[in-house]
Amino acid sequence: MPNGSMYASLRLQRRIIPWRKRLFRCFCVQRYSLRQRECKSCVTLYRKMPLKAMSRLWGRFNELELPIFLRRPLLSLYIWMFGCRLDEAEVEDLRHYRNLGEFFRRQLKPDVRPIDDNYVLTSPSDGKILHYGRVENGILEQVKGVTYSLRGFLGPQTWRDAKSTNINHISDTEYQEELGMQPDHDLFHCIIYLAPGDYHRFHSPTNWVLHHRRHFPGELLSVNPGIARWIQGLFNFNERAVYTGTWDHGFFSMCAVGATNVGSIKIYCDEDLKTNTRSKYPEGAYFDKVFQSSIQVAKGSMFGEFNLGSTIVLIFEAPKGFQFKVHDGQKIRFGQALGTLS
Repeated sequence: MPNGSMYASLRLQRRIIPWRKRLFRCFCVQRYSLRQRECKSCVTLYRKMPLKAMSRLWGRFNELELPIFLRRPLLSLYIWMFGCRLDEAEVEDLRHYRNLGEFFRRQLKPDVRPIDDNYVLTSPSDGKILHYGRVENGILEQVKGVTYSLRGFLGPQTWRDAKSTNINHISDTEYQEELGMQPDHDLFHCIIYLAPGDYHRFHSPTNWVLHHRRHFPGELLSVNPGIARWIQGLFNFNERAVYTGTWDHGFFSMCAVGATNVGSIKIYCDEDLKTNTRSKYPEGAYFDKVFQSSIQVAKGSMFGEFNLGSTIVLIFEAPKGFQFKVHDGQKIRFGQALGTLS
């Protein structure tokens, strides 16, 4: 039987241990809050950097004509650094590329990227799958666990209803519901990151009809996966051109997102689009264009190009049985299977 001193010791421990746990929890919360404040400060400083001006300078540098004798050694160095596949390029002789920009936008041989017609949706570009899946409650994931708002990404649904200009009074869930999807359909999304060594043109992932373009002249933060894990809502900050329309299964949109050192986004069917200009706009500003005649976009047709590399975001309506045929982090090529109907 334990004696009286042992009982006293046990009673003392019962009093002390809870206080230790409380102090430890308090210490952890304080450290977590401090890290959060430091992280927010770093993000704020990063966003204040003159990234748009730096990107314009980089764009000018890319267009400087290289002396013929320098083209092969300089472009060969770039190919070695970023693992480019020169054997896939339509023009393999590096002396034919007058500058870095022309090499970034190089065309491929017609037979190196066959379109997989067995699948309803194919990859619009070369790159890496950052994330994909269903859109739940109007929230998307840019990488696993880091989200952004569908409402902030697409903006008011004026392409559907000219009166739908004020979206601040509705929730993200209500915004998704207002897309007017069919009852047996879901909303899906897929994000593809183009690295500096990737083929920089992008194509249509399916047959669809283009009705509307919205240009957000936002920031040019890096969209590197490491930055995407760090900055919540990154894609809603960056400059982007969102093209919306319909396909056989309802709403369809394809967005080209700008990034640091992406001097411009060029869309072949939209010569009016001008990106990364010197003009300053308030946060959230956007400019719309309604195509007077709907544009039929064929699966696999060339849609646009980046300077250097960036991100393509697909957001689309499809039957609930739609299935992706990719996985997070997968390297994918233009024309490969992205998803199918079961």
